[in-house]
Amino acid sequence: MTKLLETHDLHVYYGQNEALKGIDLSFDEGGITALIGPSGSSKSTYLRTLNRMNDLIPNVTITGTIKFRGQDVYAPQTDLVTLRKEIGMVFQQPNPFPFSIYDNVAFGLKLAGEKDHERLDQVVETSLKQAAVWDEVKDHLHESALSLSGGQQQRVCIARVLAVSPQIILLDEPTSALDPISSSQIESTLLKLRTDYTIITVTHNLQQASRISDRTVFFMNGEIIEVDDTKKIFMNPAHKQTEDYISGRFG
Repeated sequence: MTKLLETHDLHVYYGQNEALKGIDLSFDEGGITALIGPSGSSKSTYLRTLNRMNDLIPNVTITGTIKFRGQDVYAPQTDLVTLRKEIGMVFQQPNPFPFSIYDNVAFGLKLAGEKDHERLDQVVETSLKQAAVWDEVKDHLHESALSLSGGQQQRVCIARVLAVSPQIILLDEPTSALDPISSSQIESTLLKLRTDYTIITVTHNLQQASRISDRTVFFMNGEIIEVDDTKKIFMNPAHKQTEDYISGRFG
């Protein structure tokens, strides 16, 4: 059976520096996978290869293969707009566009040529509800998204990704810039989305990884040390390096 997403022998170089050293990893449909590991272990580099965000960085060389539904992500004919619609990304810092909440969420659909106001209204409402922020913003849809709190902005950014019906959602430390209450709201949102979307998140918060993820991948020095069900990784890791990291003995 074809995996939804798979990487094989993936290497990433920044100039002469090898950041990823032959990553083999695959993802099924649904569920949350957490990528953990010390700073500098190239978790975010790996995440950004999956929808070719590293293309935006100069002097990057990528070898190996990434396949999404069996198709080579790095093939010359790959349409990046379509790819990033299917594999959406939420960043560490909330990054709403400097216009209304409504136009933020509708942005991708409008870019794709959607002009039906009724459909736009429906998708904006549905996406904001999925992102658990509708009740807080429904009376302010035409106000600037920049007027929202950090946690609300991040959930609007999640809604913006959801609006274009992705299959995979990538999150790069989505709660690290937020207060504990906002972080908890984001976690609750992700837990509700896990049945309908494949979610891959980078986090330095081990408690968060243990709370929300189904599977955990431990990166160190650009390599995967261990990948397993989250409960097994945290309760009975197979490698001493994993145990040392989770117990706080290093990193």
